[in-house]
Amino acid sequence: MLKTIRQDICCTLERDPAARHWFEVLTSYPGLHAIWLYRIAHRLWGARLRLLARWLSHLARFLTGVEIHPAARIGPRFFIDHGMGVVIGETAEIGADVTLYHGVSLGGVSLAPGKRHPTLEDGVVVGAGAKVLGAITVGKNSRIGANAVVVQDVEPGMVVVGIPGKPVKRKGPEPDAHHPDLRHDVLPDVVAERLDRILLRLDEVERAIHQSSNGGSEPEDDDALLTTDVPDFYAVDYTI
Repeated sequence: MLKTIRQDICCTLERDPAARHWFEVLTSYPGLHAIWLYRIAHRLWGARLRLLARWLSHLARFLTGVEIHPAARIGPRFFIDHGMGVVIGETAEIGADVTLYHGVSLGGVSLAPGKRHPTLEDGVVVGAGAKVLGAITVGKNSRIGANAVVVQDVEPGMVVVGIPGKPVKRKGPEPDAHHPDLRHDVLPDVVAERLDRILLRLDEVERAIHQSSNGGSEPEDDDALLTTDVPDFYAVDYTI
């Protein structure tokens, strides 16, 4: 237990530059307090003291603004920054070294029993206000942009932006062990990228029409320019 508390304090000092001293973290970080109260409630839930576990979860919500169902499964070095408004559902599963910012919901979209909340694999970072909904899996070391709404599985190492969330491949070094990639402000603009591709295609078509009307050489295939193999933004590598 003491080892877990030490790990929680250390990961807070590593991921929050505003944290200056272990005692400050110990006494004034509601996200950390919510995690500790959850771990007690989770043990009570496992001991079939379900009502007592729910009461403790409700108390933690009142004190910290973070609601974590005691049946959720959370790995080591989990960090909630600021904390207020975070909701984690009953069948949610969270791996090691995951970071959530305020306003994040790991919610369900079904009334059916069984798995209905998300699974976040190791090293996932979820930006402020993002909603991850349903029994989906967010792959290892992925980043969810602020206010994104994610309703489909996300492959490892992706960046997700928009409503509904659109995953975009990225290039770059993998995060170090126990050190997630916290740059959730560095996000591609998939709409602007798509518009740029449309404008580029229009320029090519206008150039071909202009050349044809002035007696220039016509392309061998009239539809060649319109069927140029331009990959969709889902398959474009995006360096961030």
